Amino acid sequence: MARTERREPVTRDRAIGVAIALADAGGLESLSMRKLAAELGIEAMSLYYHVKGKSDLLDGMLDAVYTEFSTPRAGNEWRQAMQDRARSTRAVLAKHPWAITIKARTSPGPATLGHLDAVIGCLRAAGFSMPLIGHAMSLLDSYVQGFAQQEASLPLDPAGDIAAATEEIMAQQAHMAETFPNLADMAAELILKPGYAYGNEFDFGLELVLDGLAAAHAEDHGVTVRD
Repeated sequence: MARTERREPVTRDRAIGVAIALADAGGLESLSMRKLAAELGIEAMSLYYHVKGKSDLLDGMLDAVYTEFSTPRAGNEWRQAMQDRARSTRAVLAKHPWAITIKARTSPGPATLGHLDAVIGCLRAAGFSMPLIGHAMSLLDSYVQGFAQQEASLPLDPAGDIAAATEEIMAQQAHMAETFPNLADMAAELILKPGYAYGNEFDFGLELVLDGLAAAHAEDHGVTVRD
């Protein structure tokens, strides 16, 4: 008798995990309910027992991504916690760049809400007022997600180096120095210098954001911050 292979049962979590793998490999545009069902070894209609539709699937995928972020806890030193979270978020979004594009149009799931609640709790325990917590989360998330989106759109090599693309542009446009002198100077004096990597800009900007939040926090408590 022929041996029948045991197929791994399909669950919502498994469907979401496979969908994430497909989106990581081919981008969000490559993901369809039919393709996901085929990857799971089931009929397309059977998939709807586990996810209500494409929108529900995207909600689940994004919520799963939030479980990969570093989540601060009440009592953690706030600056280090926000720094760890920012770096973790950037790294996770580099793995799942499609997550940036669906963030604004999906409903938050329990992992997302739990993560955000923990961020609020950490800042609140550190003495941040609720208005300043709102400012901090908006500022940090805008900076980190914006940087991640920029990185995803730039022709960077694995080390974060953009020099190869810049050299190609300079070679194709011999008149660059005359037409766009400031860009030409930046390329020559910064980007094409040995050791420059665009990714290194992240920590510089993050520290400026955290310095600003530290100053605002101190001001809230009547403390004068000296240079």
